[in-house]
Amino acid sequence: MIANLRAFLRARSLLREWTGRTLRARYQQSLLGWLWAFIQPAAQAAILTVVFTRLVPVDTGGTPYVAFAYLATASWAFLSSSLVDMTSSLVDNMNLVNKIYFPREVLPLAAMLARLVDFAIAGALFIGIAIYYRIPIFPIGLLMLPVVVLVQMALVVGLGLAAAAMNVFVRDVRSVLLLVMQLWFYASPVIYPVQAVPERYRWLYDLNPMVGIIEAYRDLLLRGRVPDASLATAAIVTLALCGFGYVLFKRVEFRFADMV
Repeated sequence: MIANLRAFLRARSLLREWTGRTLRARYQQSLLGWLWAFIQPAAQAAILTVVFTRLVPVDTGGTPYVAFAYLATASWAFLSSSLVDMTSSLVDNMNLVNKIYFPREVLPLAAMLARLVDFAIAGALFIGIAIYYRIPIFPIGLLMLPVVVLVQMALVVGLGLAAAAMNVFVRDVRSVLLLVMQLWFYASPVIYPVQAVPERYRWLYDLNPMVGIIEAYRDLLLRGRVPDASLATAAIVTLALCGFGYVLFKRVEFRFADMV
């Protein structure tokens, strides 16, 4: 494991270059370019706001629903888009995998980092939402926000590496992932508050790491308070998934060139 990590650190320049290449390829011939990083979560949050304030009102405890939904949809967009890109990253670059030796995790991790840039851009729009609705940005939110982002990144890394490795051997993985993401979306507090879940099921619900992550974003940026124990639960589950995904990836890495 230590040797693998050292090899990856030696390839960090490749990771940086491949991340830049991924970003350039995505927006090079796009008319709106970087604006797509705003458009996707903003459009989704706008639709949810209309539905859950006009048609089926949802109690958010006094928080403007658009801010409540936007934080969750931006976080969810980072998760879902990263996992989809990471799953296909090895298969889409089969010529590189076959011909050149390098730590193969560079490809899925570069896909995630490119989506992380989009997430950061989307986060800038929240500042405008906060100003418009006069939502104060608390210092504790700015201080602890990187911790929550790191927890979510670890979740994406673990699941993305496992999915990328399995997709090399079974190409149905990407289709299965899209279905799982749709179900996972409704099992996470994106469109509704955690309080809507019955208390007797809350312990099971909290095992979903996105529950603690989304609620942590809302606690820090909307409520001005330290996240509750659900973030700690999410961190524990995430670390386990991250370790599992990395070990699985490295265990089967030597077979990629033969299977792709």
